[in-house]
Amino acid sequence: MFYYLFYPLREIVSGFNVFRYITFRSAGAAITALFISFVVGPYIIKKLRQHQIGEEIREDGPPSHKKKAGTPTMGGLIILAAVIIPTLLWAQVFNIYILLVLFATLWMGIVGFIDDYLKDVRKISKGLVAKYKLLGQLMLGAIVGGVIYFAPQFADIGTLSTLPFFKNYEIDFGVFYIPMVIFVIIATSNSVNLTDGLDGLAIGLVGISALAWAAIAYFSGRTDFSDYLNIIYLPGAGELTVYCAALVGASLGFLWFNSYPAQVFMGDTGSLALGSALGTLAVLLKKELLLIIIGGVFAAETLSVILQVLYYKYTKKRLFKMAPIHHHFELCGWAESTVVVRFWIIAILLVLFSLSTFKIR
Repeated sequence: MFYYLFYPLREIVSGFNVFRYITFRSAGAAITALFISFVVGPYIIKKLRQHQIGEEIREDGPPSHKKKAGTPTMGGLIILAAVIIPTLLWAQVFNIYILLVLFATLWMGIVGFIDDYLKDVRKISKGLVAKYKLLGQLMLGAIVGGVIYFAPQFADIGTLSTLPFFKNYEIDFGVFYIPMVIFVIIATSNSVNLTDGLDGLAIGLVGISALAWAAIAYFSGRTDFSDYLNIIYLPGAGELTVYCAALVGASLGFLWFNSYPAQVFMGDTGSLALGSALGTLAVLLKKELLLIIIGGVFAAETLSVILQVLYYKYTKKRLFKMAPIHHHFELCGWAESTVVVRFWIIAILLVLFSLSTFKIR
């Protein structure tokens, strides 16, 4: 919005020329997101407490988690406000990349909200039936994939994806592109959801990942950087930097309330929305395979659940003390905050490694 309001006035007030710069608007989006989190966070937490919308702790979970019972959940509403509003204010909102990532965030935010509402307000223990959540994810993937596949803005690069470590080499998924997008969005959405089990863990990892995607979006949207790094030039994709900056600001803002001991949990409202957003960013920026490195901790959490289920199915024994794997380390005696910080450190190292792949080729 600000871009359309102020940039046309640059001939009258030369200072308004700064609105042409993605870096300036990204900084504005991050600061605005942080401000919104601090303003609406206490209000939403207060309302959640008043309506007794609290978390129910699983009986088979770590004993230390029993004290978390009743902690307000559905805090994803704070995240949604802190991501969407700054993006609308600071980004070029008619940019197709921005429209798609905002749509993905809001779509799965609504699905997650319905799930949280059924679980925590209507007290339906299982919440939204799993097949309906999966249907929501599938539909989102089909819509995002379909737009990229058919929209003229993506005519030359729609079905392409880049390979880490390989210079000037792309994979063309062709007719399998839409199924691939569906898989990526379902996988990332569920992986963030699985990871959201410790205070501050998921939101910290999302913020770290968002920093990487901000850099990639900025590089991809500029001809000079994309040529230098030998990556696909994506006209207009630089605007995603503004969204990613808002996501970083929102993550820091929510972490203020979600760090140990958490005052609020994001619930499925937040985790499903954030997961789908990360998946959509990877798809839009043609870095689906790099997502495995950037989101390596999310991937490990998901893999631990899959391995636990398969191992138990065939041996009737557990591979880990508990899955996802963050609970395994808790039961090994690690303090919750220790697990969280160490997982953050791993995520930072993975992000640095992922960015280095642009030159290690």
